[in-house]
Amino acid sequence: MENSRHFQYGEQEIEYLKKKDKRLAEVIDAIGPIRREVEDDLFTSVVHHIVGQQISTKAQRTVWGRVVELTGDVHARSILDAGVDELQKCGLSFRKAEYIVDFAHKVHCGDFDLEGLSDKTDEEVIKELSSLRGIGEWTAEMILLFCMKRPDVLSYGDLAIQRGMRMIYRHRKIDRKKFEMYRRRYSPYGSTASLYIWAVAGGAIEGLTDCAPAPKKTKR
Repeated sequence: MENSRHFQYGEQEIEYLKKKDKRLAEVIDAIGPIRREVEDDLFTSVVHHIVGQQISTKAQRTVWGRVVELTGDVHARSILDAGVDELQKCGLSFRKAEYIVDFAHKVHCGDFDLEGLSDKTDEEVIKELSSLRGIGEWTAEMILLFCMKRPDVLSYGDLAIQRGMRMIYRHRKIDRKKFEMYRRRYSPYGSTASLYIWAVAGGAIEGLTDCAPAPKKTKR
């Protein structure tokens, strides 16, 4: 994949995963290449992920467009100039607007070393990002993959990853033990595996269903 705006992987990652896992190999062959957009700027990525929490993709796109229009260029100074009140007018909750301004303040004042994250391990990056208000482990993992482009990100906290794994491997449940088994199998190319697992969860392979037991009906 030549476009740097998409997550980069190639034959090395694909052949490794296919050799390690027969079922994932079938999925990869059935789906073909996957193009997932990435973000180049880490500050923008953090703000974008806070904006998108617990809202639909369509709503995120709308709100994000307003934030970009308001700030002109999403960076620490432009966010601080806008302030919480103006960010709320973009469709953000007070709490999200507050988180974003707090993050911008820490970066602007040097209390949070955003550039220094590039020299840290995945675990260290997750710990640092999770120390910010409004950023949890899952969001930190998504930033690792879709902005920092780290090659070995597979998120246990991602419900779509669990769903995709159930569908591929015909499990009724993905507990931590099963997840870790697959994570070790995919490593060091967990990020590429994630792209295919997400695609499966989204219905990329017709006829592949979720094996999770149906919720029990409550008696009235």
